[in-house]
Amino acid sequence: MKVNGKITNHSSMTCIGIFGGTFDPVHNGHVMIAEAALSELSLDQLFLIPAAQSPFKPNDPPAGNGARMELLRRVFGGREDCVVDEQELQRGGTSHTIQTVRDYAARHPGAELFYLIGADHVPTLPQWREAQALAELAEFAAVPRPGKAASDFPSTFRGRWLRGMPMEVAASDIRARVRTGKEFKHLVPSAVAGAIAELKLYAD
Repeated sequence: MKVNGKITNHSSMTCIGIFGGTFDPVHNGHVMIAEAALSELSLDQLFLIPAAQSPFKPNDPPAGNGARMELLRRVFGGREDCVVDEQELQRGGTSHTIQTVRDYAARHPGAELFYLIGADHVPTLPQWREAQALAELAEFAAVPRPGKAASDFPSTFRGRWLRGMPMEVAASDIRARVRTGKEFKHLVPSAVAGAIAELKLYAD
């Protein structure tokens, strides 16, 4: 598996997907989103970027960096079309999208950048840090919620909706299931289920 890898491409325009999140834990919904993005956006590569601390969850610190990286490695390790980038973990503190997108724009000049977001975040984009700069650097790809209609993107933001309908899985529900001894293995890849047990994650 490559971490913080750089890519080369035979085509004139490289298409890069950026998929950020806490991945606490990575689950089947994340895998389905990754597959939909790779296919529908014709990505050359998708970078998965675990956040040190989500700005949307300031009072909910995630599991340790090493554990979340291990789960991502077990799911996406060995794939050429997916790379786990730990730059936000290395920076520490609250993870802001503009810092990461600027890094990709600098590392891959001329590339077309797609930033994946959940449906609930679409109307909030104008409130994100340095929103106008962000709108200029990347196009957004929104993940639809089952049963919910797609909304328009705010003006100045370029965006499209993924057509695939990922299953709706909440990482918080998985963590609660682990803590209370309820079944959760149908919600995560088998490698993640094994790692949660092996590393004793989310148990009281």
